[in-house]
Amino acid sequence: MTDTTLQRQTGHQVLAAAGKRILRPGGRTATEALFRWAEFQPGDTVLELASSFGESAIALAQRFGVRVVGVEKNPESVARARAAVAAAGLSDRVEILEGDIFRLDQIPGTYDYVLAEAILSMQSSAGKAQILRSVGDRLKPGGRFLSHELLARDRADEIHRDLAQAIRSNVTPISEADWRAACAQAGLAVERSQTGPMGLLDPRQMLRDEGLLGMLRIAWNLLTRPAIRDRVLTMRRLFRRYQAELGHIILCARRSTDPESLL
Repeated sequence: MTDTTLQRQTGHQVLAAAGKRILRPGGRTATEALFRWAEFQPGDTVLELASSFGESAIALAQRFGVRVVGVEKNPESVARARAAVAAAGLSDRVEILEGDIFRLDQIPGTYDYVLAEAILSMQSSAGKAQILRSVGDRLKPGGRFLSHELLARDRADEIHRDLAQAIRSNVTPISEADWRAACAQAGLAVERSQTGPMGLLDPRQMLRDEGLLGMLRIAWNLLTRPAIRDRVLTMRRLFRRYQAELGHIILCARRSTDPESLL
């Protein structure tokens, strides 16, 4: 990826170019809490939205014995994920489909869980509502939606404006109350939620997420690639400016048998 191209890339693409592997606002710690809430059982089925290179899908199958279908739009990511699944010997338990999260009606079957991390935050209010309705359709009765997203405790409009400029993406974090309301509108009853800081570029969280070697790799890329360094520092300054308002949220919501009772 050339320096000129980097100036046009979205924030997560720039962070990936820097060598960052964990691109979730609450890091591994928040994801692990979400998985504890899920109480996966061997043989359960999981639909993962925006599965990228398949790392989460593979880890879920290996750790919990679940069957995972991942949906990913980028053809190159799909090819890379499928190769990783085959190399892990998990082709019987993990399937990666090339598809659009806005067309989940094209995904066959229903699932015990739908997992979405750091994807709904990138959508408008209408986009969030459309995806959440489709999530409900893909869940079995009583199935659970597991979500890990950005949170705006206050100043949401300002944060959206500044993030969109810095990250080159329609990043639209909302409040905990609004996340709960969006789930309820889609017939998803939030059973548990937890909020915390935005730690994507916090050194302590990065060390936990990436490990020492990963941190050294990122540091080298920042030192030797000015275009990457400039974009990453711009994002970090923005996160620090809004550190009191910007955070992460994890939610575990169950598909309701009576959606009207949630409204």
